Amino acid sequence: MDKVLFDYTAKKVDELLAAASSSQQTRDAAQGWKDAIAAGEDKDAATAKLLDALDEHHTTIDEVLAFAQGAAKQVLGAEAAAAMLVRQTQRKKEGAKFCDCAACVAAQKLLAKHGRPVL
Repeated sequence: MDKVLFDYTAKKVDELLAAASSSQQTRDAAQGWKDAIAAGEDKDAATAKLLDALDEHHTTIDEVLAFAQGAAKQVLGAEAAAAMLVRQTQRKKEGAKFCDCAACVAAQKLLAKHGRPVL
């Protein structure tokens, strides 16, 4: 892996770790990548493992809408959940297929940069 791609990957891994919306699975995969790199493990192998983990789960727009209609009320509050529902409903009408939270966007960009676009 060249330096530019490595640096891009490292930046996106940091974004995944910093995003409040990252799942524990995503955090574990990102931290696993950082730990593997720090231990001097093969960069390509560590990155493939990270990408495989990210590729296993993509939050669809329908899953986001279900969250906005249900658990978001308790997690974010009723007003924020209602705003989320309006925004995500509009995104779906415009053709969005996946979540646009910070974690999902970072994961989607990372996958695409490595030739694994989310379709």
